[in-house]
Amino acid sequence: MYLEEIMEVVQLENDKFECKSILNREDVVGWLKSIAGFANASGGEFYIGVEDKTNKLVGFDRKAADNERNYFNNQVNEHLTPRPQMKISFIRYEIKNSERFVIRITVPESPVKPVILKYKNIPSIYMRRDGFTNGATYEEIIEMSIKSKNIQYDVLVSDVKYDPENISMLRDFYREHNEGKELKEKALQSMGFYDEKGYLLNGAVLFLDSYKEKKTEVQCSVFSGFSKGGERIVTINRCNGNITSAINYIMNFVNQRMNHSIIKLSDTRKNIDAYPERALLEGVINAVAHRDYYLDGTQIGIISKRRNELITNVLVSCNVMEAAGTGFDKITEEYADADETHKPYICSSSDHFTLVLPDLTYANGVEDSRAPVLVFAPVPEGTEHDEKGVVVLLLSSPEGIRDSPVSGSQRFHISEKTGAGKS
Repeated sequence: MYLEEIMEVVQLENDKFECKSILNREDVVGWLKSIAGFANASGGEFYIGVEDKTNKLVGFDRKAADNERNYFNNQVNEHLTPRPQMKISFIRYEIKNSERFVIRITVPESPVKPVILKYKNIPSIYMRRDGFTNGATYEEIIEMSIKSKNIQYDVLVSDVKYDPENISMLRDFYREHNEGKELKEKALQSMGFYDEKGYLLNGAVLFLDSYKEKKTEVQCSVFSGFSKGGERIVTINRCNGNITSAINYIMNFVNQRMNHSIIKLSDTRKNIDAYPERALLEGVINAVAHRDYYLDGTQIGIISKRRNELITNVLVSCNVMEAAGTGFDKITEEYADADETHKPYICSSSDHFTLVLPDLTYANGVEDSRAPVLVFAPVPEGTEHDEKGVVVLLLSSPEGIRDSPVSGSQRFHISEKTGAGKS
């Protein structure tokens, strides 16, 4: 039995058509490159359970078809970036009174190119042409980039169905920052949290209670000295969870490690935190909102073209982000009473930004804004914790810390001395 017997129009393998009897577990790249090639070209259809060249049906029983589909999805999710917007369906047929299934994957042209196949940490770009899939040429890669529609990751539609029970953490986050008010379904719909068929947008998936993948990975480090370079790392903690849990994790990490001071006034005393909570939250929120989620666990930018529309809308709705882009104004307001050596500032380039929040409990502040090195003021009767220094928050690549912020891993960090002061 052949594919053309159960399909109206079938062609032999060409630019938009390819078949596999079964997915080769020993050569994953051999068939993944076809999916990437279709997405980088003008799309195509990929059949599993059909012999290539002959179109003879091999098929699967119901359980095997489901397993093959799941294996396909897992490999695509792991190795293709950005994930192509594919439609996966089962074609049922009968042979000798036995039910069989063929898997059809429809791969449209990707709106964001190139789609990259990364296997064993080696990235490759493929193009479908003349019935074959080969490595893309330099000219093709340039053309793909130019013609790319530059659609943000978070507004692409996922293959995950919306389940209101799976956003309880987002609802709690909204309630916490909106004086106990509830997040309404109408608000989610107006933000475009899911489409008319009930499928979540990619950005919405990152808010799910069950999300544990690398795209939202956070790495928080404490360094023993005054800067990151060459100093001993006291603590490295990583968090894999949804966006709201990542925000809460960062805030808790800093709050648990920063110092607190007291100024005695004539008739009262004033409590001072090393980093004002609102200023710290603004920095964390902006890092999360502007992060590039196409690449797992890496890249945060402040360039407007990388802004994540849906993620930003959700955070604005949760009342933790300013819609008008006045986040740094809020930070400077928190430092309004500080002297010049304790003023916050941002250093930015085309591929990263660094927000510096001076420690308000540290007397000398920042001596040179061009090279923020802090001189430790001895604390009378201090403790071992007074010797611990820089707090660095990294939203970095899974490979770990890079020595230079421009070496490929775009990062948001707060880098300041945490020595305590006493009055």
